[in-house]
Amino acid sequence: MEDKELIEREKALQESGSGNILTKEQHESQQQVGVSYWSLVKHQFKKNKLAVISLYIVAALVFLALIADFLASSKPLYAVYQGTTYFPVVKDYLNDLGISKWDPQMININWKQLDNENKLESVVWTPVPYGPREIDLSNSLNPPGGDHYLGTDPIGRDLLAGLIHGSRVSLSVGFVAAGIALLIGIVLGSIAGYYGGIADIIVMRFVEIMMTMPFFFLIITIVAIYGSSIWYIMAAIGLTSWTGDAKLIRGEVLKVRNMEYITAANSIGLPNRQIIFRHVIPNAIAPVLVSGAFAIAGAILTEAALSFLGFGVAATTVTWGSLLNEARSASNAWWLAIFPGLMIFIAVVTYNLIGEGLRDALDPRLRD
Repeated sequence: MEDKELIEREKALQESGSGNILTKEQHESQQQVGVSYWSLVKHQFKKNKLAVISLYIVAALVFLALIADFLASSKPLYAVYQGTTYFPVVKDYLNDLGISKWDPQMININWKQLDNENKLESVVWTPVPYGPREIDLSNSLNPPGGDHYLGTDPIGRDLLAGLIHGSRVSLSVGFVAAGIALLIGIVLGSIAGYYGGIADIIVMRFVEIMMTMPFFFLIITIVAIYGSSIWYIMAAIGLTSWTGDAKLIRGEVLKVRNMEYITAANSIGLPNRQIIFRHVIPNAIAPVLVSGAFAIAGAILTEAALSFLGFGVAATTVTWGSLLNEARSASNAWWLAIFPGLMIFIAVVTYNLIGEGLRDALDPRLRD
């Protein structure tokens, strides 16, 4: 009988730990209307039209990054050469993944030259028939127009192709760097808030030490030592921007750990690891999601600033910040400053608006 009671208590505990903490009045209200906590959050978020529009814009940017090669490439989508049908863009994907290799005689083939010589029996090009690294010195600093819809940079690279492919790097930096920061902040903040005492003192003193450091110059130092790799930049941004998340999750855990179901979990002998990751963190994570949206915007802006100053990714890698950097050497080429700057502005503003929408949706004082 006693074992059966313990099993029932554990089951009830797991169910109570699967969502966010609600007040008695909110719980009764949800029972009356028959909706969950996250349904209320979703409903409240949809009321913020700017946040919803921003969410669609972010989804469009992510989709743009995923299909970049199908939008801008120096190789055609479809071509018939010497009676054989080729799909060069798809073949490149498969070649990079190691699934299907190019024939040796087809690796360095110049599809544009074949097209100009009318050797292709049929061909379908991408909407932007230029690659992000394709150099054409004869068309350097061309203004927007013709085949180069947004113009070219000082070495003749197509600006629109660079913006499309640069979205991959910029958005990847935002997601990965923010993910690293959230992971470190959640783990350390949860330990400090749940255990308290010496653990709390050690973690919070470490947080204070990190906050006193000028993180931007620390990132520059890390990149200068280990090189201009996109992975080092992601890691550097993530390892220096987790302190705010740690303080936020610590405060939430301090409130959650005194709840009745946490006391019940301790009373039935659940291990601390299970209590923290299955019951405490799921009920304290909501405000940190807001911080994560702002962190993505901050990471994108930091990467752009690093690339603008010349400390970003390698010169052969195109990012929005590196394209913006080209405007410094060509002050009369207004398009090099306007379009990359506009992409950075759109990405940062949309993530900030999503963060504000989540903050308002998660705040019960702002609900009807």
